[in-house]
Amino acid sequence: MTATTSAPVVATGLWVVDPARSTATVSVANLGFRTVRGSVPVIAGTVDVADGGRPRRLRAELDLSGIDTGNRKRDADLRKPHLLDLDAHPVLTYEAEDFELGAQGWSAHGTLSARGGSCPLTVLGVPADVGESLHLVGTAVVDRTALGVRAPRLLIGRDVSVVVDARLDRA
Repeated sequence: MTATTSAPVVATGLWVVDPARSTATVSVANLGFRTVRGSVPVIAGTVDVADGGRPRRLRAELDLSGIDTGNRKRDADLRKPHLLDLDAHPVLTYEAEDFELGAQGWSAHGTLSARGGSCPLTVLGVPADVGESLHLVGTAVVDRTALGVRAPRLLIGRDVSVVVDARLDRA
């Protein structure tokens, strides 16, 4: 798909995430009326950009064992096997090799892996501040049940919104 976009052209080459300047946030409905927000450490990531500024590969890793929702009991509950199973699977990985450029930025069609399972996921990425550093904001909504996270919908909403705000440097 080709469309006019105001997003800047990204230089060819490999871009590497700087975890110290990158953040990931999650939000999900709780008890049917509240929204719980949390942060998850970004531990690694790369974007390989082809000639013409089109991405060819994207990989991102989040450290789910470092999730912080502001409630220690809830964070401890998330470690349990029926929820995120963090002792066995502490890292969430996203990989994509199929991209479209649209008016809003890049749509990356890839695979999200967590809890020992995986599911397809499209992430909308908007590049900005291109030069020697790339600022990329990626957003997605994950159906937690596709990854085997089981809990009554009243307690934990089915859709989890994820926003990764990443700073990348040329490799």
